[in-house]
Amino acid sequence: MNFGIVIRVLGILLLIEAVLMLPSLLIAIYTNGVDKIPFLIAILISVGLGFILSKKENYKNQISAKDGLAIVTLGWIIASIIGAIPLYLSNSTTTYIDAFFEIVSGLTTTGATLISDVESLPDGIIFWRSFTHWIGGMGILVFTVALLPALGVGGFQIYKAESPGPVAGKIAPRIKDTATILYKTYAIITICQIIMLLLGKMNLFESLIYTFGTVGTGGFSDKNNSIAFYDSTYIQLVIGIFMVLSGVNFSHYYSLYNKKFKDVFYDGELRLYLGIIFFSTIAITINLFTTSYTNIGLALKDSFFQVSSLITTTGFSTTDFDLWPSFSKGILLLVMFIGGSAGSTAGGTKVIRTLVMFKLIKREITKIFHPRAVIALKDNNKIIDDDTVVNIFGYFSLYVFIFIASTLLVSLEGIDLLSASSSVLTTLNNIGPGLGFVGPTRTFGEFHQLTKLLFSFLMLLGRLELFTIIALFAPKNWRGEI
Repeated sequence: MNFGIVIRVLGILLLIEAVLMLPSLLIAIYTNGVDKIPFLIAILISVGLGFILSKKENYKNQISAKDGLAIVTLGWIIASIIGAIPLYLSNSTTTYIDAFFEIVSGLTTTGATLISDVESLPDGIIFWRSFTHWIGGMGILVFTVALLPALGVGGFQIYKAESPGPVAGKIAPRIKDTATILYKTYAIITICQIIMLLLGKMNLFESLIYTFGTVGTGGFSDKNNSIAFYDSTYIQLVIGIFMVLSGVNFSHYYSLYNKKFKDVFYDGELRLYLGIIFFSTIAITINLFTTSYTNIGLALKDSFFQVSSLITTTGFSTTDFDLWPSFSKGILLLVMFIGGSAGSTAGGTKVIRTLVMFKLIKREITKIFHPRAVIALKDNNKIIDDDTVVNIFGYFSLYVFIFIASTLLVSLEGIDLLSASSSVLTTLNNIGPGLGFVGPTRTFGEFHQLTKLLFSFLMLLGRLELFTIIALFAPKNWRGEI
């Protein structure tokens, strides 16, 4: 392994994190909050370590696949360790493990929290929690990739290891240009939503908080009852629409900019993604109206918002959906599992994997009647190669194993099976709220410290697509490295 380049890139990452904490420090100073000294300490630690590590010399400029895995995995862990310092030192959390859990949840855009009274937090901490969603949404390491060419280092292995979905494609020939295009798109969507929320009478601070949570598909709020606090149809619709937009593959926005409308319209993943949202919303609306709601407009509004929130793994809530009928909760569990599109800020197993599985099932049924037929799997007139299909099978196999094993471990807490499985699903898929013990009105604060560490590990696994971390720590891959 090229340890020199790994150390240097991690140093650059820490320097970037220090810069990203500055807005929170300024807010803490402006409000004279108890968090100003904690932020200053965290920034100084990040700058000190980053400066030392970034001065590492005698390294090769080429980054291998293993180097990329190490940088991405260690980068997310170190960023979480440093990012948790302000929460712990400001007494926003009881223990450092709680602070680590909270920041891992923020950076992985999960939105699971163990803080029951968010409104009591200092403004700097509230801003930092939500800002980590925006940072982690597109990926702090994708931003780092844009800087690597200045060091004479190629960054595709980092981009590939961090990209959500079975295939990491480049929008532009150079990875630096790809990262730049993604961040420009990300910034434009962010600015648009901030403006829309300001028009809805939100103040600037709140508009930033909810935009970071929406565009980053994270879901942290500055209110204890989330979006329900505002009781505004306009705000719910704006956030709901932008959640859907943030769950779309960001490369489509670049295609629209280049007037490649057919590439977007005929994309199977996008059509399935929008179709799932539409039919899930209609099904839940009918179920709610025929069981517990008397106003079909309200049922439609709540169902659209919660479907959009959970399929994009954002986690905002306008109502306690844990009280909904079993049919509606079953659909919500299904969209939680599927998640958003590959190449988006959303978590989950990704719509493209579900689409490929459907196509594979259809092909196998066809081959029963035509056993000698050679049928290629296609999406948007592009052949899906066998390596991608094998990768998807491997992903689902590993996912099921991790899900079952983790559910059994969490069940040792003495909670019911639905709550245990839901807590694992919501952390592994980077969703936030779940059902039962971790419903939208509950927190993760009652779990044991070791269970919180397990959840933190699951959030990192889900954000980095399982294989990134598993492959790095597979013992066989380290033979001959030491």
